[in-house]
Amino acid sequence: MGQWNVRKCGIALLVGLTAAGAAQAQVLEEVVVTAQKREQSLQDVGIAITAFSGAQLEALGVEESFDVALFSPGVHISGNLAGQNTQFTIRGVTQNDFNDIVEAPNAVYLDDGYIAVAQAQTFAVFDVDRVEILKGPQGTLFGRNATGGLVHYLSRKPSFDENSGFLDVTYGQFDSNADADQIRVEGAIGGPLSDRVAGRAAFLYNDIGGYLNNLYPFAAPPGGPGAASPGPGSGADMGDNETIAIRGTLDFQISDKLLFRVSANYADSDVATGPYQSKSTIGVLDANGELVNVIDTPPNETRLTIFGDQDGGADAIDGDQFLPGGGIGLPGRPVPGGDFFGYLDPDGDDFDTSSDFAFQDQGFTETWGINARFEYEMDNGMLLTSITDYKDYEKLLFIDVDSAPVNQLANYAGVDSSSFTQEIRLNWETDRTRWVAGFYYLNIDSMSDNGLKAPANSIAGSPPFAPVDIGVVADLETDSYSLFGQVEYDFTDRLTGIFGLRAIREEKDFSTGIGVFLSQGNFTVNQGDFLPNAFGAGSPYFFDDSLSDTLWAGKAQLDFRVNDDLLLYGGINRGVKAASYNAPLLGAFLGSGGNEALPYAEEELTAYEAGFKATFGDGRSRLNGTVFYYDYTDYQAFLFVGVGGVVINADADNIGAELEFVTSPAEGWDLLLSVSAFDATVEDVLLRNGSPLPPRDVDPTYAPEFQATALARYEWEALGGMMHVRGDVSYSDEFFYNLRNFDADKFDSYTLVNAALGWTNAEESLSVTLDINNLTDERIGIQGFDLATLCGCNEVAYQPPRFVGLSARWSFF
Repeated sequence: MGQWNVRKCGIALLVGLTAAGAAQAQVLEEVVVTAQKREQSLQDVGIAITAFSGAQLEALGVEESFDVALFSPGVHISGNLAGQNTQFTIRGVTQNDFNDIVEAPNAVYLDDGYIAVAQAQTFAVFDVDRVEILKGPQGTLFGRNATGGLVHYLSRKPSFDENSGFLDVTYGQFDSNADADQIRVEGAIGGPLSDRVAGRAAFLYNDIGGYLNNLYPFAAPPGGPGAASPGPGSGADMGDNETIAIRGTLDFQISDKLLFRVSANYADSDVATGPYQSKSTIGVLDANGELVNVIDTPPNETRLTIFGDQDGGADAIDGDQFLPGGGIGLPGRPVPGGDFFGYLDPDGDDFDTSSDFAFQDQGFTETWGINARFEYEMDNGMLLTSITDYKDYEKLLFIDVDSAPVNQLANYAGVDSSSFTQEIRLNWETDRTRWVAGFYYLNIDSMSDNGLKAPANSIAGSPPFAPVDIGVVADLETDSYSLFGQVEYDFTDRLTGIFGLRAIREEKDFSTGIGVFLSQGNFTVNQGDFLPNAFGAGSPYFFDDSLSDTLWAGKAQLDFRVNDDLLLYGGINRGVKAASYNAPLLGAFLGSGGNEALPYAEEELTAYEAGFKATFGDGRSRLNGTVFYYDYTDYQAFLFVGVGGVVINADADNIGAELEFVTSPAEGWDLLLSVSAFDATVEDVLLRNGSPLPPRDVDPTYAPEFQATALARYEWEALGGMMHVRGDVSYSDEFFYNLRNFDADKFDSYTLVNAALGWTNAEESLSVTLDINNLTDERIGIQGFDLATLCGCNEVAYQPPRFVGLSARWSFF
């Protein structure tokens, strides 16, 4: 299950990780990475990298792409839709716009294929060879929007030497009143098909039950607008996810110097409405009625907003000029401490709730792709590599906006997106130099459907109004062309210079329509034509534009090899993320300035970094450390106000340090310690567009300043095989989930405890493991949105409750 860290000076303290087998071989095995487009030992690369082998990922219980964030210092998660769409935050760099036309500032790759849609960074992990997490701008060699860093998953490849396969089955239960369970089956088989052909096939089936127990119609209004159900099947438990995924790979060794590899993958997930819960919040107004803070609603509070000693009502000046179904006109909160409509979550942040707009199997994601790779070794020693990748991604996901039993509004996010990439590169070496140069082309074609749904019987969808979708349709096509190169030159046997440059031509064509549709039901969105001037908002609004930019990224670094066991490095990197467009909801469009707020500029990052990598203790220990300073111009940050948001440009800076220590101090023991700390600031942010108040310096969202994790593993001979026990404890301080940094818009600190006990037979063909995730059943916030001026509430989502699972793995051949 995914598990998370939190606040600003982020320390991530990790102790221990391994898979079954010889302890030292698993933890201290040489991890080979391709961070510089060629195979190197992790300890020989002057980049802050966290890398895990497939065996290590299995031992750590990594099931989703973002699970590795817990085990990498300075890495966190952000996103939306209650965790159904999750993306990476690296060293405080993130952008959690929920429209699917956006690309993330932290790039994610699967087998050298770029995942273009930010919300597609969430995927099931199975039959993986390794993952590499590169921190800091990686624009020279990877290019695409990697200002913060990148995460690269590489699947297991076919072997020409031997057959291999496995079957892994897990069953477990969540500790919630919903009695939810999980069944997970993963398997793979591969090997030589002939002297020149090898293949591998892998599959995953994962069925997670709804762990958020829905008590609806508990606390529903007795009558009036919003009291009736939004439709048949409403009030379902939330958190369920049924995923089926397959992948196949064929290697053709055409000659001793020519390899052709082709792989294809498919995945489909059916999910319930996103598992958000509600907490009551109240806005605080200044003397002019401007919203200046949001706090948790005091237990005896009945005002809609705090306006000195008076009730400021529900029409606070909050930058969103269209809040259908809000609390305007209400006399006050009918239940002290409750939201605008009197709802209080029945057990606070535990896993009972009451939500009307909650349906089983309402949402889905579906993706497929194909990847082709040629490698040709020329007679002069040059290596020519061609990588062709195509991905298709579709999704439609829903949440209950107020996450409460009042039939108010739902939010939906859909996309139909495809991407095509082509990379051609040359690698070659001389006595003193290593070169890589190449060409890269990317095409992304995305059409998104986002909006707010006013269902049947809702406050905004009841007579005299009809059920509607307050929607935005956006189409963005991107073409990007790059030339890149990097050279490593050995000035001496110990001193090496690394210099790289990437030139990028970026072209985008954008169109959007923002308005209101008649709703065709709870499972469809944005059908038919826009309604004219619905709700008197003057919509629909249309916007078409295109842009062409020439951008560049670069790198200059020195590596000094003190001896065979100690590397020192320092350098400057320039990263860039291309300009793009907002596709906001109607209220955010009106409140942020209309068409003028839709384009936003490219962000530029100058990063200064120095570090070391040391191996000692007869190879039994490794210590890696780095310090960095980031200077951002026009950092792209997502500003959410009212019930929508836009990406803005603001300067930012960040200073931090990271440390990783791995050791096997005694037979059977494995320890790993990693530490990260940073202090990041986004400068001169207005609370809303046009705010008369002075701008503020704020913390970036989903950017914990302090994180700490400790994990240890011990194994010993027992029962004709090897027993092992593993435990980890993680602490993290609070972090903000809204750029305005209001008091209520952050998750509390937490302490997370996980444990495991397992046995592997002497032949290492059978293993059994008992896992307990979230042993103390801690409440760990992962995503949230401030809706204090819409419903007197925030919607918040938490990591799943305590989970106890038993898994068995059979390896054959």
